[in-house]
Parts: sequence; structure tokens; C-alpha cells
Amino acid sequence: MEHKPLTGIRVLDFTRLFAGPFCTMLLGDLGADTVKVEAPNGDPIRHQGPPFFEDHSMSFMAVNRNKRSVVLDMKTEQGKDRARRMALMADVVVENFRPGVMERLGLGYEGLSVENPRLIYAALSGMGADGPCKDKGGFDLTIQAEGGYMSITGERNSDPIKLGTSAFDLICGQYAVSAITTSLFDRERTGKGQSIQTSLFEAEISFLVDAAMEYFLTGRNRGKLGSQHAAQAPYKAFETADGWIVIGAGMQNLYESFMKVMGREDLITDQRFGSVSDRSANRDVLHEILDAEVKTYATADLLEKLTAANVPCAPVNNMEQVFNHPQALHRGMIQRVTHHRYGEVRVVGPAVKYGTFDIAADWTAPADLGEHTAEVLKEWLGIDEA
Repeated sequence: MEHKPLTGIRVLDFTRLFAGPFCTMLLGDLGADTVKVEAPNGDPIRHQGPPFFEDHSMSFMAVNRNKRSVVLDMKTEQGKDRARRMALMADVVVENFRPGVMERLGLGYEGLSVENPRLIYAALSGMGADGPCKDKGGFDLTIQAEGGYMSITGERNSDPIKLGTSAFDLICGQYAVSAITTSLFDRERTGKGQSIQTSLFEAEISFLVDAAMEYFLTGRNRGKLGSQHAAQAPYKAFETADGWIVIGAGMQNLYESFMKVMGREDLITDQRFGSVSDRSANRDVLHEILDAEVKTYATADLLEKLTAANVPCAPVNNMEQVFNHPQALHRGMIQRVTHHRYGEVRVVGPAVKYGTFDIAADWTAPADLGEHTAEVLKEWLGIDEA
């Protein structure tokens, strides 16, 4: 087995749905022994669909590689006792129930840390661990609305829309991974673990970045701009003769190169479009002109011309095009794992590569419900149920 930075770290995963499982999957990618604790009917996301792959949902398959599945019935005293004993053996506990649920099960941080002071305990929630809205549940859709993203996403004057995936579930999970690895590093120096709290709501707000600063400094609420940039133009998606292309040519040198490719040098000296701020202020007029120009080109032809002129551009790819992209293939963004029933399954590769180890080595497929219950109980607790 490939040695990885988290090899030997035990992660007890009480998470369900998307944010928590994404976090614990990334820890498993890095070598942690990640044990997913499920109720007898399994993580609800196992049953989310269609579409399904065999008997697994696409969502479950996406965020549950590199884990072992253990079934514990937390409605029974035996289930709660085993869960607590395992938590006392763990380096890391991750949960994403509503605040207070783990405490009622006897699995809260305060109680566990007395007996396991090196424990790192990460709690992910919808709105945050305390405060007036702590008991309010959150799905990515509701968070995108309440946290402001839907007010700045979509075409101008359009209905509110969400991002194409459950992005803030994933961002919350990534924040948790960063906090857990930071806490493991800190534990090496102090000998002590700690509790970690994050939420979808806080994760989303942190990603408002310049839209937040615009409000802080000017009091303005940014509206929806579609694919456009708030402070640059032209910078958006354009329809071509046979598809769509995005062009980011707001900066002066890029704008001038773009106009030369289009044969519209007159727009360089046009006073309405003479500077970055001029173009931003007069974006509607400029885009009306350029929309008509770009639509006369085939996507591939215009991409070739713009690329040769060093103007940032890209086609609007679908999934098939992304996963046949030569750069995606070269950078290992498709990996393969072997499922004991389904054979070889493709999964999304790692976003980060490391110089001293292969992060994708020894990856395992998402587990069947309870597939490793006996194995893990014997390893962690010495219980032989055979």
C-alpha cells in the first residue's frame, strides 16, 4: 500500500448526504482509515435518484470512495455503545447532524474529549453550531438563497437560479478538511485535539468575496450579471455560429488584441470604449456590437484566432468534452477503482497532486451498505461477531 500523509489516522465518519461525505472522502484519499457509520437503512443519499448506477445513486458514488461502511443501529443501546467506543479509538470524528443530536446520542465533543483528549472533532451543519438559526436545517439550494449567491447568479432580470452542482456542500467539506489537517498538525505540537465547527452558510458567505466588499464599501447590492464580470467588459459568454465561447478581454491589452482579431480596430479608438471603466459603463452597447460580430464565426475558428492572439477564451464544454479533454486526461482527472460487484468504475481524479506520493494510488470504490461491519468491529473494538 502507498504510504500517504494520513496513513494510520483513524476517521470515524457519522456524516450523510454531501458536505460531510465529501470531507471524509478527501481524508480517505490522503490515506486515512475512514469508517462510515450508517443506520440500518443507510445514508439517505444512497437512495437519491434516478439516475442510479446499479443500486447506487450518482450522488453517493461521487463522494464515498476510500471508506469502509459499518452499520450501527443508534436507536439501540448496543449501537450507541459501539459508536462511543469507536469514537474513543478515533483520531478524528466528523458529523453533520443538526446541533445537539450527537450530544443526545452520548457522542458530543465535550464528553468524548474527557476520555480522548487527542480527539479532533469536526461538526458540519447547515447554519452553524450556535446562534438564532442553529436549529434550521440547510440544503445547498436553501443555503445558496439565504447566503446571497442566488441574488448574484443568473442573467440580468432572470429568475433566481442555483449553481450547477451543490457547490457549497463541497466548499463546506473542503473547509472541514483544511481545519482537520491543521488540527492534526497542531496536535503534534500540543498533544491535544480540539473541536471544529463550520457550516454551509458560513462557507458560502466566505465565497461572496468582492461582492461582499462592494456592499461593505459602497452599500450597493450587486445584481445578476450572467457570465459577465462586475468590473470588466467584454468578459462573458458569446454565442457563435455553432455553439458558445467565453472571452475574457476586459483589460486594455487584451481588448485591443480582441478587436484586431475581429477586424474592429475602430472600437479601440471609440471614446465609449477607450478604457476599462468606459467599457464597463457602456457594456450593453459594446456587447450588442460584439454579439453580432462573434456570431459570424464558428467556435473552433474563433478559438484558433483568439488563442493565437493570446486572448483568454474557451469553449463551453459539456461533461463528455471535459472528460475527453487532453489536459484533463494528462492531469489524471479520471481515475479508476474496482468495485467487487460492478468491476471497473471511473471516478473524478484529485485536484491536488503531491511530489512524494501518488494520492490516487490504492483508491477503493464506494462501499456497499455495511460491507465492512464485521471487519471494522474486530479491528477497532476486538469484537468477533462470526
